[in-house]
Amino acid sequence: MSAANRETSVFRRKPIELTEDEASGSKLFKGLGLWQLTAIGVGGIIGIGIFTLAGLVANGGPDAEGVGPAVLISFLIAGLASAAAALSYAEFAGMVPRAGSAYTYGYVALGEIIGWFIGWDLLLEYTAIVAVVAIGISGYFTEFMAGIGLDVPVWMQGTGDVVEGGAVNLPALVVCLFITFILSRGTKTFGRFELVAVGLKVLLILFIIGLGIFFINTSNYTPFLPNGFGAVFTGAATVFFAVFGYDAMSTAAEEAKDGKKHMPKAILLSLGIAMVLYILATLVLTGMQNYTEISPTAGFASAFQNVGLPVIATVISAFAVLSILTVMLTFLLGVTRVWFSMSRDGLLPRWFSATDNNGTPQRVTWIAGGVSALLAGFFPIRAVADLTNIGILAAFVVVCIAVIVLRRTQPDAPREFRLPLMPWIPAFGVLASAFLISQLHWETWLRFAVWLLIGMAVYWFYSRKHSLLNPDSPRHTDSGGTGPAPSASPEPGSTG
Repeated sequence: MSAANRETSVFRRKPIELTEDEASGSKLFKGLGLWQLTAIGVGGIIGIGIFTLAGLVANGGPDAEGVGPAVLISFLIAGLASAAAALSYAEFAGMVPRAGSAYTYGYVALGEIIGWFIGWDLLLEYTAIVAVVAIGISGYFTEFMAGIGLDVPVWMQGTGDVVEGGAVNLPALVVCLFITFILSRGTKTFGRFELVAVGLKVLLILFIIGLGIFFINTSNYTPFLPNGFGAVFTGAATVFFAVFGYDAMSTAAEEAKDGKKHMPKAILLSLGIAMVLYILATLVLTGMQNYTEISPTAGFASAFQNVGLPVIATVISAFAVLSILTVMLTFLLGVTRVWFSMSRDGLLPRWFSATDNNGTPQRVTWIAGGVSALLAGFFPIRAVADLTNIGILAAFVVVCIAVIVLRRTQPDAPREFRLPLMPWIPAFGVLASAFLISQLHWETWLRFAVWLLIGMAVYWFYSRKHSLLNPDSPRHTDSGGTGPAPSASPEPGSTG
């Protein structure tokens, strides 16, 4: 394919090296070190998985079969799939330390149309994740208020899953707007907030595990597989939501002080810390209380109430609200940075990539925060959680394929971290992610397909024409022919 045809092809690829627009255009502030990045990753991974989804999947709720104590296996299956993808993300993060995460990786390795669909996918998924976590927080907020003698009116507790008669989830809606305000204050502010809040979160979880061990009744582990392995695999597809926060953290690569060195380490550290805590926490939760009695919305709070420690349950509920905020912050950061990157590349209007004096994209921050608030206020948790999972799993498939392709097409490109056992680990990531996608409900597939069809229309009528890789892009001609119009990446088979 000739250079001219590459520039008009939907498979034109973004160069690995920094483009002129990224170097001199809209900039993000570089203020995150290794431990702040790790905290953002841990903050994104640990939260609703332990405090809400573990109980929901173990119990089953009103709409599904409970996995029981085998929720531990669900987490391990999800964790293995996530680990394969994490290694792929780590290699990319050491090569392309720029905003956008899976969107940018897909764009660099597989072409614009693939990058577009992953970016479009992540805009919905990350926004929905913020909403899911906010819904999870509201369950612990209700438990906390009950613990101090105040009842939250039913009409403001939610709109489905567990609460009947709810009109709006007001606590979830308000917390979405609060976390949007925190993120809007800039990189330094949210970095410090995340580091402190994640520290408190880890201490809380260690306290829960350490105390809960003394109240484990081993009879609660029987039956270990009450509904068979089918329910375990379905549970893995749901709790997968709880093991991929590092991908949203990788969207902040451009704000890292040394992205090439620190991002791969932060990705692997955050997932490792999270999986150890998940395994211990699920063992304690299902050992303290029979899975049929675990609260689907506030599992650990109900478990400590069950063993006669209501004061501890109230303390857990209070700190759970604070600690889960870090998950929301990480994923709201993710959606705004993907949105920013797509806008800067010309695939969405430039208006979205504007930053303030602190290097913060205020417009997309408040738009994404507002949409997540509406989702949290008016939709049930399981429907939104499943929708987020299919999108992230699709992104994982693309990243795992992309890392194999880029190792072949540009084998000599500098890599701070090299994925071991290539191509077996990313191939396993593709198969595992595809299998977990197959376990989701057909309604989830339908919603996802509708969103992608909308994305196809946006790309065809706007993005492909305005892309900075298109020499006829209005954004190129508007700059008088001096604006950025980088050449496409080498064809497959070249060494770049």
